[in-house]
Amino acid sequence: MLDHLIKGATVVDGTGAPARMADVGIRDGRITFPPPGATARTTEDATGLVLAPGFVDPHTHYDAQLFWDPYATPSMNHGVTTVAGGNCGFTLAPLHPDRPEDADYTRRMMSKVEGMALAALEEGVDWSWSTFGEYLDALEGRIAVNAGFMVGHCALRRYVMGEDAVGGTPTPEQLAAMTALLKEAMEAGAWGLSTTQSATHSDGDGAPVASRHATPAELIALSTAVGEHEGTQIEAILAGCLDQFSDAEIDLFVEMSAAAGRPLNWNVLTIDAAVPERVPRQLTASERARKSGGRIVALTMPILTPMNMSLGTFCALNLIPGWGEVLGLPVPERIARLRDPGVRAEMLRRADSKEAGVFRRLAHFGRYVVGDTYSRENEGLTGRVVGDIAAERGQDPFQCLVEICANDDLRTVLWPMPTDNDPASWALRAETWQHEDVLLGGSDAGAHLDRMCGAPYTTRFLGDCLRGRRLVPLEQAVRMLSDDPARLFGLRERGRIAEGFHADLVLFDPDRIDAGPATLVHDLPGDSPRLDSRAVGVVSVRVNGVETVRDDEVTGAVPGRVLRSGRDTRTVSTR
Repeated sequence: MLDHLIKGATVVDGTGAPARMADVGIRDGRITFPPPGATARTTEDATGLVLAPGFVDPHTHYDAQLFWDPYATPSMNHGVTTVAGGNCGFTLAPLHPDRPEDADYTRRMMSKVEGMALAALEEGVDWSWSTFGEYLDALEGRIAVNAGFMVGHCALRRYVMGEDAVGGTPTPEQLAAMTALLKEAMEAGAWGLSTTQSATHSDGDGAPVASRHATPAELIALSTAVGEHEGTQIEAILAGCLDQFSDAEIDLFVEMSAAAGRPLNWNVLTIDAAVPERVPRQLTASERARKSGGRIVALTMPILTPMNMSLGTFCALNLIPGWGEVLGLPVPERIARLRDPGVRAEMLRRADSKEAGVFRRLAHFGRYVVGDTYSRENEGLTGRVVGDIAAERGQDPFQCLVEICANDDLRTVLWPMPTDNDPASWALRAETWQHEDVLLGGSDAGAHLDRMCGAPYTTRFLGDCLRGRRLVPLEQAVRMLSDDPARLFGLRERGRIAEGFHADLVLFDPDRIDAGPATLVHDLPGDSPRLDSRAVGVVSVRVNGVETVRDDEVTGAVPGRVLRSGRDTRTVSTR
């Protein structure tokens, strides 16, 4: 007897094959195609609904959130059944057992660099582990999604080098210890190494994070170690990921992947028809890697992720060259400086410079929409475009925006309208998605919680494919969200609806599938805020055969597994 039978579904199996009508059974957490007349403990009629494999999000930061939210909301509500964490060089383990202050350093770093509320990190996580294996064990049996984790370079450096991890160069003995620690983490189940050398990544003290001080030789040594364990990967961020790689960065990526003999993925490829040279430049790394025995995979988002800005708290505006010096001042002094025409002129000049890279797109202040406001002077401005308000007041857009924010003591929430929402950019995206080394993903779910909401990219993309731009057919869209990332990570028997595969499944209404608007909620530990988005048209989500979501409501079941390298992933070799 089957545990559950889904009858008459339109099965889109994740391979890209044409959709077909079929009954799908679940037995002991696995998929089976039952013979006619098969019986089951429970049955549901799925006529008119699409049954797809659970989606795999290749770039999340759920490392902390899973402790207070085992359901990985809102990702799981939007059909994600497997998440990859531990990205960008940042993990909560290992922690040196003789230095309890390292946990505090890690919390403050994660709060700064990944936008996680410090109160949530302090109150929602017990920080009781030392080794990476102990961290994984702390999650085992208490999560609703499947989760795998890279081990962060910053944590490895901090464990071995202490405070010298920031600014220091490891001795040969320290590099050997770091390599051994990485191998120990992979033996315990880490998926491989993640690292960053991005200029945007600073710790809680404002210093460049530890991995930014690593030499190419250190990165190659660690990459080589990755290749010695089964089922592993590399994830890396360089400064050029935000705009265009330098020749040296391409060389480094190629050497790291080739040394490991493993795929290396990076985040995120920004596609904009106004900068047509960016995509071919970024994919040069992939082309060169394949010739050198490696593979470089670019992650890119299939939607425009809602992201807000503020002049009052740390956000992407702080990352524009020269802006952090002004936006880091105490609020009264910050307002005074922002009201200085000379200061604003210099900030705009820096924002439009080549060194600003992809952040140049944030400086179109006439296109910002005013969100939440807090003063009587700003009543009635919510939802209005700054350019329209500036025209009414006879001000330039940046001056107008500054005055609006100053009225709220800089608490105003600002929503920039994307500059790359034009037909040419969408056509370029559809073309780029066909590249063999481009993968959909990069949600950053679990990070930047009150600033952006990338988790619903799966349902929003499917809705766009079915009823919007229709850039790719449904079968291809499902494959891009499920089987493609599963194959990149070498997930064993996941990513497809196939006989004997794990029953990670999403049942949805093709006429309604979509994501609701991003709204601010206060449901984190410490009453901290985050952006959330409801799933529309998702009837059911199952993880390892157990229903975790029904009609966008979490069931409370926690059937997810910590996916460990080797046991749950096979090697995806580049050689």
